[in-house]
This record gives sequence, C-alpha cells and structure tokens, in this order.
Amino acid sequence: MDAATILVVDDEQPIVDLVASYLTAEGFAIQRAFDGPSALTLARAIRPDLVILDVMLPGIDGIEVCRRLHQETSVYVLMLTARTDEVDKLIGLSVGADDYLTKPFSPRELVARVKAILRRSRMPQEKSAERPALQFGVLSIDPERREVQHGETMVELTPREFDLLYVMASYPGRVFTREELLQRIWGADFAGIDRVVDVHVGTLRRKLEECGPHEAPVVQTVRGVGYKFVGGIR
Repeated sequence: MDAATILVVDDEQPIVDLVASYLTAEGFAIQRAFDGPSALTLARAIRPDLVILDVMLPGIDGIEVCRRLHQETSVYVLMLTARTDEVDKLIGLSVGADDYLTKPFSPRELVARVKAILRRSRMPQEKSAERPALQFGVLSIDPERREVQHGETMVELTPREFDLLYVMASYPGRVFTREELLQRIWGADFAGIDRVVDVHVGTLRRKLEECGPHEAPVVQTVRGVGYKFVGGIR
C-alpha cells in the first residue's frame, strides 16, 4: 500500500516541522502549508489522505478551510486548536472534522490519532463491495461509490456523515446509542467527546431534509437513548 499523504497546516513553522518529523519517521509523505489560502490550493493539487489543520490561520481560518475542503472532497481532517472551549471543538466537528487535539499536544498522541483515522478510513473502502446498496423511496445509498442521492439531487456528505447514514439505514427502525455509533464509526480508540455524534447527526439530518419533503425526519432522535433511521421517504 502506498504511503498516505498528509498535509500539515499551521502558521507556526516549529509546530509544522515537529509534526512533520514524527510523521515522516512513521513513513508518511508530508506536505506543508502555513496559511488558509495556501492550504486550500495545495489540498486541491495533491489530494491528501488527511489534513492536520490548525484552527487559527492567517488569510482563512481553519474552520472555513475545513468547510470548503468538504464541499469539494472527502478528505479526513484532524484539527489542532489552542482553545479549550468545547463550543469551538463542536464548531470544528460540525463542518466535518474527524478528530481534534488541543495544544499543547504530545506528538506521539498525534501520530496515534492519525493512524487511527487512516485505519478507520480504509476499512469501509476495503469492504464496500460486500455491502449492498440501499434504496428507500427516492433515497439511494451506494457504499461502493460512497454516494447518496435523493431523486436527482446528489447529497454531499462528509465521510463520517455517510458512515453514520449507512450504518443506521442498514437497520431501519433500530435505535443506536451514541456509544454504539462511536464504536462503529470513530472506533474504540477515539478520545474525543461523545457529543461528536450529536453534531454529525444534526448536520446529516439537515442535509437530507434540505433535499425535499419527507413524511418524517429520516433520522429521528430517541430521547435519552440515541438515534434511528426511519423510512417513509417520498
């Protein structure tokens, strides 16, 4: 398997150099950027497997960079933040970040997080041929292409949003707890907050509802328990 390409984006060169040195030692191919516009330009050119992205960047901040990346690609994003406020972390997760680390961080922990994200990201792709496409009225979910279509409209989902939808839609009506969804999609080694599930389900539900009228929400909240996928799509 080819070495994964990782784009490291931070306006502090010592941090970029430190992260790059640890990841290079693990066999990853590293590219660097030091501001938001350069990060977007380079990401579009090299199509990295993962972006390590600082929140506070000159030109365009990391939240907006993440949002724009996920409008164009399905790249995985690990965000770095000097802020400890949970709200800031949730904002990053809401635009498609897969994980985050708060500065100062251990380089070894960052390497472990990177490996965990890439390991999880490759597993669904390797098994996609074994998973059937799903059809609910005008909503189709194709795991091989990792595409969701509502009638003639393509629903643009982040990788985590797609995985959430596919897992729940594979068992219509079954209630999944947050812990079950974290285990299935983020993995047992995810060290973030469990509210990441709520954030991603919220954006997933909004994107589906924007596609057209439904008899009921496609993903329903079961208060105090978790979430379930329901049919009834017209």
